[in-house]
Amino acid sequence: MKLLLGVYSAIHAFMAALFAMAAVMLIVIAARMAWAAFVNELDASSAETIIEAMGLLAAAVVALQISQTIAEEEVIRDAHISAPTRVRRFLSRFMVVIVVAVAVEALVATFKAREAPSLLLYAAATLCSVGVILAGWGLFVRLNRYAEELEPEAMAEAKREDAKLK
Repeated sequence: MKLLLGVYSAIHAFMAALFAMAAVMLIVIAARMAWAAFVNELDASSAETIIEAMGLLAAAVVALQISQTIAEEEVIRDAHISAPTRVRRFLSRFMVVIVVAVAVEALVATFKAREAPSLLLYAAATLCSVGVILAGWGLFVRLNRYAEELEPEAMAEAKREDAKLK
């Protein structure tokens, strides 16, 4: 069984490396786009290009955060996500980057809607989805807090696992 768990850790490490490489590629593409916009005439299309580059950077942050979370939770800590504390902490790390990425996408869509008003509904829906995600996440954290109070030993174990990262 320990061999199988070692294989899982190796697969998780490989996946973390792939997410990190994807993040680096997105960063390079965003930098090239921003540089091209910078050396060209600084106008509305350059602003749109830079905002699209920001969207790529937000996606890179998501990929990098996923990479870091997989590496920390599944490889370094070798944590098994079962306790409410661990679930909340694991999901919260993802939710932060998801909310930021969707908010940046809403910003990009808003700028595109200036030229094509038909996209305004998409921009508004994307922005509303940020609010829905935040509200759902807040409700989850609130309800999860009650479950954590039932298992104080899970919180203590999660804190001990954090020591592996120092």
